[in-house]
Amino acid sequence: MGSIGKSILSINGGSSSIKFAIHKIEQSLIQLLSGEIENIGTENTKLNFNNFNTHQKSTIDIKAVSYTNASTFLVDWLEKQGFDPVRAIGHRIVHGMKHTEPERITPELIDELKNISAYDPEHLPQEIKLIELFSTRFPAIPQIACFDTSFHTSMPVIAKLLAIPRRYYSMGIQRYGFHGLSYSYLMEELKRITSDKVAKGRIILAHLGSGASLAAVKDGKSMDTSMGFTPTSGLMMGTRAGDLDPGVAWYLMKSEKLDPKQFNDLINYQSGMLGISEVSSDMQELIRNQGKDNRVGEAIELFCYQIKKWIGSFATVLGGLDTLIFSGGIGENSPEVRGRVCEGMKFLGIELDQARNLKNESIISSEMSNVCVRVIKTNEELMMARLVCDILNYSQ
Repeated sequence: MGSIGKSILSINGGSSSIKFAIHKIEQSLIQLLSGEIENIGTENTKLNFNNFNTHQKSTIDIKAVSYTNASTFLVDWLEKQGFDPVRAIGHRIVHGMKHTEPERITPELIDELKNISAYDPEHLPQEIKLIELFSTRFPAIPQIACFDTSFHTSMPVIAKLLAIPRRYYSMGIQRYGFHGLSYSYLMEELKRITSDKVAKGRIILAHLGSGASLAAVKDGKSMDTSMGFTPTSGLMMGTRAGDLDPGVAWYLMKSEKLDPKQFNDLINYQSGMLGISEVSSDMQELIRNQGKDNRVGEAIELFCYQIKKWIGSFATVLGGLDTLIFSGGIGENSPEVRGRVCEGMKFLGIELDQARNLKNESIISSEMSNVCVRVIKTNEELMMARLVCDILNYSQ
């Protein structure tokens, strides 16, 4: 890869995974490499990658008991692939508070992120470690923070407020929303494949994966979203509880003697579909086993039921609905989930074509549907590369 022209490295650090991609800068961004280190912290840690230049696709078993070890392994491996063409590194920063645009990473920004790490202990500390590691190894390469919350800074104040004493709002405790890089990409893609008019309509975006959320968009701007102060809130997810009666926290801390760390572990790693099914957090595995166990069936049903409720509430916020977009690993690949979500939604103008849905076609609504239901594959790493090019004035 060293003989290839200048490129952008995108790093997407999760709580137990690190996704990455390298895009060559030409008239458009061309993907050269993509991959992911998954299952960090387990005995099943793997590096999966796809080299589009050499057509090599492979999986490497790695011994990485900690996130730091996995990060070091990734940097070493990337350097062996040929790091000379990389001109900048874009990082997905999950929590950016009031930052509205991507920006160059400075020591001051790192200090700010460290100060708010408690807002998102599952992501921010790991993302900061990755930034510092790349800074140590490649100090001359600029690094750009791409904030997941930026997309939602357009939300009206009424959608950001939490019904707790007002003084906390001024301290930054409010609804922020996440998955912003995914939503930004989906909106750009919708505009590309349709028109400005469609992209400025009343749109609900459903990013459904191990982390899941929905966003209500009007005139190209986020009006509301299901996640709030942290990515744990909103819709139930693979292992996250989603919205929870605050009285449950009080009760469990008293009756189970849970300290804050134990409670955080409960709602982030033991809940959601895993907690309800007591079998798995993986939707594909749940669907395969739903006929064998009522708990599994209820986990799937609850996930779809909650999505339906969010769609209904967001259609009200938007004053109607023109386009519904499914994305993320589940949204893109699970006809059953999409079918269950859209079942009985004809009163909102949503009607699926079952054959199109089963084939995972780009448009899965029927000809009679008043709402266009689409499936669009998201690409957060490409979105980051675009943002890096914009801020550094690299042509693309």
